[in-house]
Amino acid sequence: MSDRTVLHVKGRVLAGPEDVRDELWAVDGRITYERPRGEALTVSGWALPGLVDAHCHVGLDQHGPVSEEVSEKQALTDRDAGTLLVRDAGSPSDTRWIDAREDLPKIIRAGRHIARTRRYIRNYAHEIEPGDLVAYVAREARRGDGWVKLVGDWIDRDAGDLAACWPRGEVEAAIAEAHRLGARVTAHCFAEDSLRDLVEAGIDCIEHATGLTEDTIPLFAERGVAIVPTLVNIATFPHMADGGEAKFPDWAAHMRRLYERRYDTVRSAYDAGVPVFVGTDAGGSLAHGLVAAEVAELVKAGISALDALSATAWGARAWLGRPALEEGAPADLVVYDQDPRADVRVLAAPSRIVLNGRIVG
Repeated sequence: MSDRTVLHVKGRVLAGPEDVRDELWAVDGRITYERPRGEALTVSGWALPGLVDAHCHVGLDQHGPVSEEVSEKQALTDRDAGTLLVRDAGSPSDTRWIDAREDLPKIIRAGRHIARTRRYIRNYAHEIEPGDLVAYVAREARRGDGWVKLVGDWIDRDAGDLAACWPRGEVEAAIAEAHRLGARVTAHCFAEDSLRDLVEAGIDCIEHATGLTEDTIPLFAERGVAIVPTLVNIATFPHMADGGEAKFPDWAAHMRRLYERRYDTVRSAYDAGVPVFVGTDAGGSLAHGLVAAEVAELVKAGISALDALSATAWGARAWLGRPALEEGAPADLVVYDQDPRADVRVLAAPSRIVLNGRIVG
């Protein structure tokens, strides 16, 4: 954008799922629906709030923490895909420097993963024993932006299969401590075993949630516990299983079963009223910029197009406590040539990306 401080967006502004307006303006980086004086740069199309990736890792790759240069490339890739708000679901890197960059997505951090000793990917997490869980949760609650990330289950090499990582009592105490400090708690969970304890202990969200069953789905719905399915990541389960089958055949078979029922699991949770949000799990072994693919996966699982959009737009922002396209909100929005409500595949081709009221892509 030039030196102008006023941007005019006209066409169809999707301020809410059914709240369609003709135009908005960005003045000094903020949204207004009142026409300002003076000239403005005009862009036209279908405008959505900046998309949300509610499970992403900036500053992390498959080997562990990365440099600021690589972190910047990750953030730019997400931005150029329309992701303007990230819930970073665990990273060992300090990415606070991104907050000073008006051209990079806004990040809500969960601090660093907290895992059981030798029960997670090397170089990712604090690896501790249950007696230290409360202290580490308190530490990450203070370091993060209102979230803490646990590793709820992982392969137990002695058992040869996925298994829960934490005793019930320690989980209850840790979640209570996080809530006392004003933080919400989420957990990585592939399998079935850890889910009931975590939900009954008061957890706020479960990542992946492939282990949901007809016994635990009603519990999630009753407690309002959200899930972030990361279906673009679950698509890698067969490859993971192939790589580990020789050493851990039970684990490999389990991973394939979770994969095969993934769409049914998500659809059953959605039908029961469990809140579902978009997350890609980018930054581990997955590339960044996959938010449109994840929305399409949710639709393939049986979630309505409008609800899948809300899971990365209005609903996701409300869940994370961030505004969408309200009067006075930061002017973070994405413009498309066609109505994404009619076909979510439109999300893969933004025509304009606006961050803090400036065209950045």
